[in-house]
Amino acid sequence: MSSRFEGTADYVATEDLKVAVNAAVALERPLLIKGEPGTGKTVLAYEVAKAMNAPLLTWHIKSTTKAQQGLYEYDAVTRLRDSQLGDERVKDVKNYIKKGKLWEAFESEARPVLLIDEIDKADIEFPNDLLQELDRMEFFVYETGETIKAKVRPVMIITSNNEKELPDAFLRRCFFHYIRFPEEQTMQAIVDVHFPGIKQKLVAEALRIFYDMRKVPGLKKKPSTSELLDWLKLLLVEDIDETVLREKDPTKLIPPLHGALLKNEQDVHLFERLAFLARREGSARPGQ
Repeated sequence: MSSRFEGTADYVATEDLKVAVNAAVALERPLLIKGEPGTGKTVLAYEVAKAMNAPLLTWHIKSTTKAQQGLYEYDAVTRLRDSQLGDERVKDVKNYIKKGKLWEAFESEARPVLLIDEIDKADIEFPNDLLQELDRMEFFVYETGETIKAKVRPVMIITSNNEKELPDAFLRRCFFHYIRFPEEQTMQAIVDVHFPGIKQKLVAEALRIFYDMRKVPGLKKKPSTSELLDWLKLLLVEDIDETVLREKDPTKLIPPLHGALLKNEQDVHLFERLAFLARREGSARPGQ
């Protein structure tokens, strides 16, 4: 397994992100990644696994997820039902234990990458409930009396969208990195990876509009990297020229195919209002 992460052909990693990944691997600590939605937090785990030629395990967290599910779940209800039916399986409790993602990671012969995605979606106690397992790299299975120890310490990547604060005790155990929203130069490199050979004039106009839209005060949801890529794909499919994007007509303030960029009615109304104000301003000028 390669020891250092240098980004991949499909993923543009900034220098500070590479440093963060390699520091977390060297320290054998979980890498906690925060950043705006659409900045590539989840994809990072896939790319690290690919770059390191390591198996990837993904644990997507929901509001109902409990830490115990990452270890294992014991299905007592099915076992009771099977015992009433006289099923032979009930003699071995292991038949009713479902391994969680941490158990799978601990059992892996090759050093795996374990993604714990959107940890902030779970209950506030969730991160604290994992502290012992993250520290000791082992846990006890009460039903079978066995201790499950990690054969090799997994590379852990934990993502958070900052929906709630994470406990200090948990943060102390992590190496932290915030993925800043890409600057134009980085975004240009990301676009080039996804659309090799795309007309640069189109990209220049699209990026200008995209970053202008992100600067609009009062925007409820700023368009993200993934939404920019969706929009560019549509511009290419519909064969929209950069001259259309360069349109100075104030009635065309909302860019074509804006449904890829604006994801709620408040933001669409905001841009419609701005277009109306620009029209009024434009019509007021000749009579000044």
